[in-house]
Amino acid sequence: MTVTIPQLSILSFTEMASSISEIHQAHAQLLKTGDFYRNTLASNKLISFAVSNPDPNTLSYAHSVLTHITTPNSFSYNSLLRAYANSLTPQNALFLFCQMLQGPVFPDKYSFTFALKACAAFGGVEEGRQIHGQALKLGIGFDVFVANTLIGVYSRSGCFGVARILLDKMTNRDVISWNALLSAYIEKGFISSARRIFDEMEQRNIESWNFMISGYLSHGLLEEAKSIFDSMPVKDVVSWNAMITGYAHASCFGEVLKLFEDMQRKKVRPDSCTLVNVLSACAHLGALGQGEWIHGYIDKNGIGIYGFIATALVDMYSKCGNIEKALNVFRNASKTDISTWNSIIVGLGMHGFGEKALDAFSEMLAEGFEPNEVTFIAVLSACSRSGLLNEGHKMFRLMVDDYGIEPTIEHYGCMVDLLGRVGLLEEALELLETRPLQEAHVLWESLLSACKNHGNLKMAEDVARRLLELNLQDSAGYVQLSNAYAALKRWDDVSNVRQKMKALKINKEPGCSMIEVDGVVQEFLAGEGLIIEQI
Repeated sequence: MTVTIPQLSILSFTEMASSISEIHQAHAQLLKTGDFYRNTLASNKLISFAVSNPDPNTLSYAHSVLTHITTPNSFSYNSLLRAYANSLTPQNALFLFCQMLQGPVFPDKYSFTFALKACAAFGGVEEGRQIHGQALKLGIGFDVFVANTLIGVYSRSGCFGVARILLDKMTNRDVISWNALLSAYIEKGFISSARRIFDEMEQRNIESWNFMISGYLSHGLLEEAKSIFDSMPVKDVVSWNAMITGYAHASCFGEVLKLFEDMQRKKVRPDSCTLVNVLSACAHLGALGQGEWIHGYIDKNGIGIYGFIATALVDMYSKCGNIEKALNVFRNASKTDISTWNSIIVGLGMHGFGEKALDAFSEMLAEGFEPNEVTFIAVLSACSRSGLLNEGHKMFRLMVDDYGIEPTIEHYGCMVDLLGRVGLLEEALELLETRPLQEAHVLWESLLSACKNHGNLKMAEDVARRLLELNLQDSAGYVQLSNAYAALKRWDDVSNVRQKMKALKINKEPGCSMIEVDGVVQEFLAGEGLIIEQI
């Protein structure tokens, strides 16, 4: 629908515009009245709207507007420079910057900043040096905005010495100056150098602390990250999320829940990243009560259940044993994606509902979602748990032939487990022998367990021998072979295996289980005695 603009000034209309089509109408009106060529302010409004639009095609439109303005100003150029620097084609900012150097509108300190930001984006250190020279000629080389961006260009290109010299020469450096160097050290993986800069900083802001926490966590240094975190004078949600995510990635799920409780006591509002990681921790620990509390928090605060949140809730309820609630969350999610479908298929398979998992897979296809590698792991695992041999074969062929997905070790593992469960040990062995022994270590353990369950001692001995050839210190092969002998009451052979384990000083990993009591997760370890650890 065409909007007429007689009663509104063109400036008011461009400010009220909500779509690029309305901007085009304003552009047409400016052309009609002749104001486009002489009204720089109105033309700048067109450029500002176009560069703020997420559609990358509007950048070329904004550039076209700029080239047709009779008297553009620095704002006209800088708006487009900034947009190019933040785009997928930052090199275009340099072309525009070179045009400015020829006049009549010459670059100011903001133009230099945006051009340098573009250099940092594509690693153009040589281009950055040239712009640095131009800035020094114009006397703005040590302007705080220009110098800070230069530090980022040099340090992100590995020229830390030049960046440090520039920092030391700045008379009005600020925390952003230090952060530019600090973040680059962390980005390049030089955590020790980053720590020295951090300790030397004249002032720090919350980003400085968060940079160090993220740097330590990226190197798996949880204690060092926690030390920085505990020392922070003020923490924001990014700080808490960094630590929670770090502990989650390290499988320290008990620490995740403790941090979340501390976060609640400090009255820091969690975001979706926090909730997803905490729900994942609840799922791994079987902490249903805490997971339900988080679900209630989500509902109470009107947080939409879709995407990662929906997936995390489905996964939590499934792993905590409540498949009905998992299904309820899934069916009532405002929006589902492939991850949500994968999660419910995994949950149904985990609870022994193999046929329902296959029904969910068919429903997913009917909804127009294309399965990925994880989908087929979920489906094949469901077939394995329910002993659906024919369906498992069909899904494996579907994955390879129809969707062109190359099977991974996880897909082969599901098939070996399925064949082992139904007693097709020879077929499982044939499938295994197509994979390199080193890669398929865990699969051989699965086949060894199946041999024990089906009483095939001859194959069990052969599989155990292959496992021990791969790793003489691995307890799994010894334990499974010992159990196979015990099932056939061959006690002398059991004793021989255990004596060999003692001689080689091989210890079986203790079993453990977890249970939630009154909102507290208890872990039980089986060994010489019973050890109870509160999480």
